[in-house]
Amino acid sequence: MKKYIMALDQGTTSSRCILFEKNGNIASLVQREFPQIFPKEGWVEHDPMTIWSTQIAALTEAFLKLGTTWDEVAGIGITNQRETVVLWDRKTGIPVYNAIVWQCRRTADYCKSLEKEGYAKLIKEKTGLLLDPYFSASKVAWILNNVDGVRERAERGEICFGTIDSWLIYNLTGGKVHATDYSNASRTMLFNITSLTWDKELLKLFNIPEEILPEVYPSSHIYGYTDPKIFGASLPIAGVCGDQQAALFGQCRFCEGELKNTYGTGAFLLMNTGEAPKFSELGLITTIAWGLAGKVYYALEGSVFACGAAIQWLRDGLKLIDSAADSEYYAKKVKDSGGVVVVPAFAGLGAPWWDPYARGTIIGITRATTKNHIIRATLESMAYQTADVIYLMETETGINVKELAVDGGASSNNLLLDFQANILGKPVERPECIESTALGAAYLAGLATGYYSSLDEIKKNRKTEKTFEPYETEEWRKSNMLRWRKGAHRSLDWEKF
Repeated sequence: MKKYIMALDQGTTSSRCILFEKNGNIASLVQREFPQIFPKEGWVEHDPMTIWSTQIAALTEAFLKLGTTWDEVAGIGITNQRETVVLWDRKTGIPVYNAIVWQCRRTADYCKSLEKEGYAKLIKEKTGLLLDPYFSASKVAWILNNVDGVRERAERGEICFGTIDSWLIYNLTGGKVHATDYSNASRTMLFNITSLTWDKELLKLFNIPEEILPEVYPSSHIYGYTDPKIFGASLPIAGVCGDQQAALFGQCRFCEGELKNTYGTGAFLLMNTGEAPKFSELGLITTIAWGLAGKVYYALEGSVFACGAAIQWLRDGLKLIDSAADSEYYAKKVKDSGGVVVVPAFAGLGAPWWDPYARGTIIGITRATTKNHIIRATLESMAYQTADVIYLMETETGINVKELAVDGGASSNNLLLDFQANILGKPVERPECIESTALGAAYLAGLATGYYSSLDEIKKNRKTEKTFEPYETEEWRKSNMLRWRKGAHRSLDWEKF
């Protein structure tokens, strides 16, 4: 029996590799941060080669730290930042432009023009998504329309398009495999989530040639094998899943009505809706959760664009803290935010607002405001945005959420989770392993390779580390949510003000 299963977790701000033991414990973890590129206001890019180099460096070091042989590794699962797009030369593997990141707002006006022409309903019916620059289609169209010669090369079949999972698969296999999974395809705004095919009508709408598209497979599936020239081994790439869907899987939310929230660069709350898609009228996204054992499972999602990114801003932008962990230390120095509300709408607002023109706001400042109040208000904004999505999800589905399972880097912050429980009036449960995203990718790969025999075997791994119980009053909750929503309203439509 193999000892380990490997997960590549390619996120918005870092590339990580985690090797798990069969019981779900972490055997080795390496993380490599990489730069964010901001060419213009509201534009966000990554260098695809930096993504690849940091990911392969993390993989190599994580393996070497174990002091073992590749024969002990059962396979690789990949999970990734979703919606971010790369176009590259099919033969050389050289990108034609930087990756355009999910946070990028450059196509907001283009999406608004399509909405005015009446295409929002069509897109939602086919893809479950809202017509927003967050998703991949308009980003792909922008590259085809704005980078010299790329459209002509694409139409000749010389260009590959992919989300980050496809980019990694291509490079890991030495250019042999151009593929994605159902969950990532469902985020492109080009994939029909009921017929499970690339949609010709949407491809025509965005003027995107079929020749650039990857093959689409289930999330638990052997996509191909790593080229031994890359790191000296031929391992099966056996699991691929978008980061938030992977976290839902890693949290063992396998049954309809179960949900989780991941506090990462953004915050994303997903509810498993089973084998049939449920469509929202109030701003939730319908998405494919994963493909497994010949079936496809769906989820409802509420997307918050800035969560951990707001803590990074405190560190790198305002220089108020030296590390993310400092945020809890300084926030505890004050009993509350002192009436300050921070709305981290750096790239617009997601659910329930869906306003690409919203911008970040700090409101409620008085002469008594200190940096500690601003830090605390920034932490609290993560909980407020999550609460907005949960209230919306309860309204939409009629399901009363009894508790919230959480994961992601910021879930290690006790003050945040304590505040989250109180603002929701519901228990918040943190598992022993908060690396649910990587764990989900590892589980999917493990099922495809036989490392795991069943979902029941996987569920036995899950253990709760701590549950945060609410203790504040309903009056306190309503008062604080009212202040938050007043602040959020003031951030809306700022770019069009």
